[in-house]
Amino acid sequence: MIDAVLLVSYGGPRGPEDVLPFMRNATRGRGIPDERLLEVSGHYQRFGGVSPINERNEELVSALGAALAERGLDVPVVIGNRNWTPFLADALAELAASGRRRVAVVITAAYASYSGCRQYREDLAAALASLPDEPAFEFTKIGPYAETEGFVRPNARALAAAIRELGGPARMPRVLFVTHSIPTAMDAASGPGGEEATYHAQHRRVAERVAAAVAGELGAPAVWDETPWELVFCSRSGAPHIPWLEPDVDERLAELAADGVERVVTAPIGFINDHMEVVFDLDTQARETAAGLGLDYVRAATVGVDPEFVALLADAVVAGERGTVAGAPTCGASCCLSGRPGAGRPTVLDNEGVA
Repeated sequence: MIDAVLLVSYGGPRGPEDVLPFMRNATRGRGIPDERLLEVSGHYQRFGGVSPINERNEELVSALGAALAERGLDVPVVIGNRNWTPFLADALAELAASGRRRVAVVITAAYASYSGCRQYREDLAAALASLPDEPAFEFTKIGPYAETEGFVRPNARALAAAIRELGGPARMPRVLFVTHSIPTAMDAASGPGGEEATYHAQHRRVAERVAAAVAGELGAPAVWDETPWELVFCSRSGAPHIPWLEPDVDERLAELAADGVERVVTAPIGFINDHMEVVFDLDTQARETAAGLGLDYVRAATVGVDPEFVALLADAVVAGERGTVAGAPTCGASCCLSGRPGAGRPTVLDNEGVA
């Protein structure tokens, strides 16, 4: 019987004084000087030094706990973050102290890649190893869930609402499906390997399914004939000479405006809730870019605590609790590597522990 659910997330600063230490944690091992971190962390200061991910995750914890209780699984749902409080090690220590050792793990990243899956597993293993006497936990991790109806349908409803806000199918906007960019080498190493397993291929399949569902929502089967959707990227970082997935959302907005496009909707299918990459990159930066180009612009909602999405996670936890998880990927030694030459240490916890 599962004792608890651990929501594992990226974490974010809770005040101005947290921003630089948080950035140091998030970039540990990359040799980035504080001067550069201060420069790139300015977007947090635009929001008072507070990342919205903390409040959004608290909402998800509450909604998931209620959904599990409705399914007869009355266990605590706790948060453990990679880069800021509450840290993973602290969350595990508290669970161990309370005698809760059989834990379902839910990651707030929907797709398979190094940064979206394997790195969380490695950090969970490292947090466990850092505890005195390394308590004996049994983990069941819910696998990547982007390509499920419980994720696709809420995204489709949100996109349909955004399209209606700009005039509906009669004045169909260009739709840009947006996700976080990653290095192309990491993209190629996503999943168990192969073109169909890549990070960008996963997103393209989700975008295709969302687009098809939107046509049904709007009652316009041919809605994409004249205004095709596109997959674009945001939040590129790292050295300029290292190739990352493109095109960038802001650069694509400029190209569309030059081609005579007048209306654009961004659909953040790469994110489950409104954290910094959404509220800054799309709600602030892309919106300002669109305004400067004279584009009408709307950002579709993320799935957040949509009841169908929460039900997806709750059902997955219950299925795992019963030992009946279906479709979970096999996370072997070559799965979701970082893409860096010689990098990608083996995960400590295998598919029977943390998948």
